[in-house]
This record gives sequence, C-alpha cells and structure tokens, in this order.
Amino acid sequence: MSLARVEDHGDRLVVVNANAGRRGALSPDLYEAVIDACTRARGARVGAVLITSEGGFFCAGGDLNALRSRRDLSEAERRQRIEDLHEVIRAIRECPVPVIAAVEGGAAGAGLSMALACDFVIAGESARFTAAYIKAGLVPDGGLTAALARLVPRAFATEMCLLGQPVPAGRMQALGAIYRTVPDGQTEHEANALIDVICAGPPAAQTEIKKLIGAAYDTEEAIQMNNERNAMAKAIGGSEAAEGIAAFLEKRPTRFAR
Repeated sequence: MSLARVEDHGDRLVVVNANAGRRGALSPDLYEAVIDACTRARGARVGAVLITSEGGFFCAGGDLNALRSRRDLSEAERRQRIEDLHEVIRAIRECPVPVIAAVEGGAAGAGLSMALACDFVIAGESARFTAAYIKAGLVPDGGLTAALARLVPRAFATEMCLLGQPVPAGRMQALGAIYRTVPDGQTEHEANALIDVICAGPPAAQTEIKKLIGAAYDTEEAIQMNNERNAMAKAIGGSEAAEGIAAFLEKRPTRFAR
C-alpha cells in the first residue's frame, strides 16, 4: 500500500501523506508524490499544490529506526539519503505555483522543513512545530536553518533548534513563520478556500512573484531591483496586465485565463 498519493482536483493537486500509522513520517512514497505534484504543476491549468495528511498529524519527520540503520552506511551514502530529502525541498521551493501546507497535529524535524518550504502554512490551533534533532544528537537538515533564518529572529531559531521544544501554532503565527491558525480539523477547508483565491489570480504574475521572493533573500539589492525591473517591464506588455488594468478601470471583476 502506498504511503502517499497525488489527487488531481482540476485546478489544484493535493499531495496526501497517508503514513498515518507513523504520524506521517517521511517515506520514499511521500518524496515521490511531492516531486510529482510540483513537476505536474508546470501545466498551465494547475493553480496550486496542497500538501496534507491522514491520521491527524502532518509529518513527524524521519523515522528514527531508519536513521539508526544508516549508521552502517558510509558517510557518502548518508549524504545521498539526505540529498533525497533536499530534492523534495527544492521541488517545493521551485514549484511555479503556490504550495500550501495544511498542518494538523504538528510538523516535526524534516516535516517542519517541508512545511516551512511551502508558500503558505495553515495550522490547526493545537498543532505543534518541533525541531527536536538536538534530543537525538542530530542537526537540522532539509533547509530548516535557512528557512528559519528567513522567517524568524535569530534568538527564536536558536531556541527552536538548540532546545528542541514544541512550539505552539499560535506563536509560530505571531512570529510570522506561518500564515494562519484555524480551528482543528479545518486546515484543509481553509487551504482550499485560499487556493480558490489564488486560482482566480493571474498565473504568470504569480509565478514571477514566487521567483522574485525566492531570490530576494540571497541577492544583492541592486541585482534584485534589476530583476524586478525586467519582470515588471515584461508584465506590463502581457495579456494579464491588459486584463487587470482594464478590469480596474472598468470597475469589474478580473477574468484571468489559466
């Protein structure tokens, strides 16, 4: 039985982490499903990718039994296993459409890395976010330290990684690390409502905005401004701007083609 699947809902692809028996622990099936969805999202009709789970817990990260078995591998082989995870994180980051994580229960370890790689995180009110690598004598992977450095103050990133204590969803939202908290059991509903808004927007502009934001953290300001200049100059001459400007001036809803 597969531990993950991709559901095609027309204008959105839904990745379901079905490893409920292990609190959504990472699996090769989940890696494959996420990469598949983000690759298929390059098709024009797809407006967003939603990552969700069964069993009430988003993702508990790596299976410690599997990690223990990797002690017998060479260091080069261990690096490759971690690189498999990093390919998933890059697929989310580089996906041309917004990726939303619907987090029930919690996200831990590499599951936290996967959630924070998404463009939006919607969490249940009782969800907890945990980077407990330190308790197993390990260090973060999956781009977690890079994500935290972009999202939160250094003191909080240090607290999260060096102490390894669960952080409530409300605190994560207050720090700006996640998009929204909602009543437990409502994350997927709220995520789909958000996707409805996204899918009504201009897809080419959305893709370009994702690229600009993704590059902004590692790009010198002058270069980033040049990137914005080039993207804006192209957008002004496009069909989406023609429709958006016309709709605004005519005081009517926009009708963007997808």
